[in-house]
Amino acid sequence: MKRSHYIIGGLALAISMPSSLQAQTTQPKDTTMTRTVVVEQEYNPDIMDASKINVLPKVEEPTVSKKEVEYATTFFPATSVPAGLMRPYTGKEVQPGTPPGYVRAGYGNYGNLDVLGNYLFRLSKKDKLNVRFQMDGMDGKLTLPFTDGEKWNAFYYRTRANVDYTHQFDQFDLNIAGNFGLSNFNFQPKSVNSKQKFTSGDFHAGIHHIDETAPLRFHAETNLLMYERQHNMFNESEANTGIRETIIRTKGDVTGAIGDQQSITIALEMNNLLYSGYTKDVATEDEYFKNYTTLLLNPYYELDNDDWKLHIGANVDLSFGFDKSFRISPDITAQYIFSDSYIVYAKATGGKQLNDFRRLESICPYGELPEANTTATLGYVQRPYDTYEQINGSIGFKASPYPGLWFNVFGGYQNLKNDLSYLGFDPGNISYLSFAQDNTNNLYLGGEISYDYKDILGISAKYTYRNWDSQTEKYLLAVKPVSEMSFNVRVHPISALNINLGYDYVGRKEVKEYAKMTAINDLHIRASCNIFKGVSVYAQAHNLLNKKYQYYWGYPTEGVNFLGGLSFRF
Repeated sequence: MKRSHYIIGGLALAISMPSSLQAQTTQPKDTTMTRTVVVEQEYNPDIMDASKINVLPKVEEPTVSKKEVEYATTFFPATSVPAGLMRPYTGKEVQPGTPPGYVRAGYGNYGNLDVLGNYLFRLSKKDKLNVRFQMDGMDGKLTLPFTDGEKWNAFYYRTRANVDYTHQFDQFDLNIAGNFGLSNFNFQPKSVNSKQKFTSGDFHAGIHHIDETAPLRFHAETNLLMYERQHNMFNESEANTGIRETIIRTKGDVTGAIGDQQSITIALEMNNLLYSGYTKDVATEDEYFKNYTTLLLNPYYELDNDDWKLHIGANVDLSFGFDKSFRISPDITAQYIFSDSYIVYAKATGGKQLNDFRRLESICPYGELPEANTTATLGYVQRPYDTYEQINGSIGFKASPYPGLWFNVFGGYQNLKNDLSYLGFDPGNISYLSFAQDNTNNLYLGGEISYDYKDILGISAKYTYRNWDSQTEKYLLAVKPVSEMSFNVRVHPISALNINLGYDYVGRKEVKEYAKMTAINDLHIRASCNIFKGVSVYAQAHNLLNKKYQYYWGYPTEGVNFLGGLSFRF
C-alpha cells in the first residue's frame, strides 16, 4: 500500500490506497477503497499577510503604537491648568508581573504641584479594583495683561480621586466606578467674584458584552453625575449663590451581526438634568435653571471588509422642558483602502453637545452666569442652550508609504447652532467673563505626519487652519483658534532615559474694534530617567521662550516654569 502526502492550506494530509488501485487494475475481487486521513497542524511561526497588520490607522483619530505597560506616567503641563475634564477612570489591563502600584510627586517654581498615586488590586483572575488619586496646580505671582506690570497672586488647584471595580464573566464585564473632583482657584483683581470652587462627583455602573463574535451584543450603563458651582453672579450681593446640577444618564446599545462583515446597531442615551440651590432671582422670582430631559437615538449600519469600512447612521435628538425639541444630523463615515497602504475617507457627523456645568468649566472656568440685561447688545446668556453640531463634514487622504511613516491631509466644513463661547466685560470698577452663544461655522484645512523608528525615535507634527464666521456676534470669534500647530520629538536613546521636546502654537482671530488675543506660544521639554529598579526622576519645563500669552481672555499664563520630582513603581 502506498501513502501519498499533500500539504493543503497549512494542513498535512496523508491518503492511503490499496496498491491494486495504484496499478489501475480492473480485477473485480475487491472494489472497496480504504482511505485514512491524518490531519496534523504544521508549525508555522510566520504570520500570514503580516504586511497588512498595523500599517494604517482607522478613520478615527490615529493611535500610537503599543508601548510598554505603565501607569499614567505622562506629566500634566503646568501651564495648561485648568484645561480638560474629569473622566470616569477605568483600570487598564496589565501584564502578569507588572508592578501594581505607582506613585509620583513633583514641585516647581510658581508653586507648581504634581501628585499622582495609583494602585491596582488583583483580587482574583476575574476581579480587579483600581484606586487613583491626583492633584495638580499652581500658586504664584503673575503679571496681568493690558496693565502696567500689575501683579496677581494667582492659584489654581485640581484634585481628582477615582475608584474602579471590574468583574469579568465568561461573556460580560461588570464595571462599577466612582469619581470625585474639586477645583479651587481665584479670579484676577477687580472681578465680580474673588474666588471659585467647583465640586463634582459621579457614580457609574455598567455591563458590557465582550464577545465580539456573538451574533447579538449589547452594552448598558447608568450614571449619576453631581456638580456644584459655589459662586455665581446672580444678585452678587447675596452670600450664597451656589447652583447644584444632577444628571441621571442612562445609555445602552444593541448590535446584531449580519454575517462576518456587517452589523446593525441601535444606540440610545437619555439625560435627566435636575437643578437646585440658587436657581432663581430672589427679587423677581425669575427662574434661571429648569429641569429638562434630552434623548438621543443613534441607529447605524456598519460594513467592514478588506477594502471598505462604512458607518451609515443618523443622530436624532429630542429635548423636553428646555431648548429646541427636535434636531437631526448625519452620522456617516466611509473609507476605501487600496494598495494596502493608502486610504481615502469621507465623514459627515454631528449631534448635541450638552452644555452642562462640566462643559462650562472646560470652555472657560472663569466664565460667569450673569443676571438678565435686556438692554445688552451682546449675546451673553444666563443659561446656555445646548450646542448642536448640525454637520461636520470632511474628506481626507491617509497613507503609509514607508514602514513607520504615515501622513494625513484633510479639509472640511463645520456648522454649529448655539456655539458656546465667552466675552470679556469691564463695566466700571469690576470685570468679568460671561458665557455667550451664537450660530457659527468654519472651514478648515490641515495635515499631520509622523515617523517612528523602533522605540528609539519618534517625530510628529500637525497643522490646522480654520476660517471662522459668526452669524451676529463677531466678538465671539476673538477667542477662536485660527492657526493650530504642534510639533513633538520623542527620543529614547537608552532603556533608562526618555526625552520629549515639543512646541505648541495657537493663533487667534483678530476682531476689529474689539480685541486680538496673543497667540499661545509654548516650547516645552520633558525628561525622565530610571535611576534604580522601580525608581525614576523626572523634570519638565514650559514656556522656554518666556512668551506672554493667555489661554483665557485677560488671564495670564506663567513665564518660564519648571517642575521636577520622583516616581516609584511597587
